[in-house]
Amino acid sequence: MASLNDTTKSKGTAAKAVAFLIIVILWVLVDQLTKNHFADMQPGGILAGPFLGLVDIRLVHNTGGAWGLFSDSTFGLGVFSLIVCLAIAVFFFATIKQTSRLQTIAFAFIVAGGIGNAIDRFMQGYVVDFIEFSFFDFPVFNVADIGVTCGFALLVISMLVMMRADGNEGDR
Repeated sequence: MASLNDTTKSKGTAAKAVAFLIIVILWVLVDQLTKNHFADMQPGGILAGPFLGLVDIRLVHNTGGAWGLFSDSTFGLGVFSLIVCLAIAVFFFATIKQTSRLQTIAFAFIVAGGIGNAIDRFMQGYVVDFIEFSFFDFPVFNVADIGVTCGFALLVISMLVMMRADGNEGDR
C-alpha cells in the first residue's frame, strides 16, 4: 500500500508534468499567433513604435541565428533546435521528481521557444522576428526568443537558489 508521502510526491510529479505541457503549448500558441499577425507584411522598416521609448515593431525574416550567426542555415538550425528541445524534455521528465517548480517553468519556456522558432524554420524557411529595442543595438527578436532567454535566466536563478540552500544546510 502506498504511503501518504508517496501519493503526495506522485501528485506533485503529475502537476509538474501537466504544468510543463501547458506552458509549452500556450507559449508556442502565443508565439505563433503574434508571428501570424505579420504574415501578409513585407519585412523592412519600422511598422510601429517606439513604445515608451523602448521598443519598435520591425519585421525581419531571419534565416540565421541571433546577430546574423549561421546566416542561411535555417534547416540546420531548425533540426538543432528540435534536438535540443527533445534533450531538455527528456532530461526534465527523467529528473521530474527532483526538479523544482521554477526549473519546470524554465525548461518549459526554453522548449516552447525552441519549438516556436523551429516551426517557422520548417514551415516558412525563416524565423519571423519583430521586436526591436529602440534604445540600443540588439538583434530583432520574437516571443519564442523571449521564452528561451527568460527560461535560461530562470534556470540560472534556480541553480543559484539551490546552491545557496545547499550552502546554508552545511552551516548548521
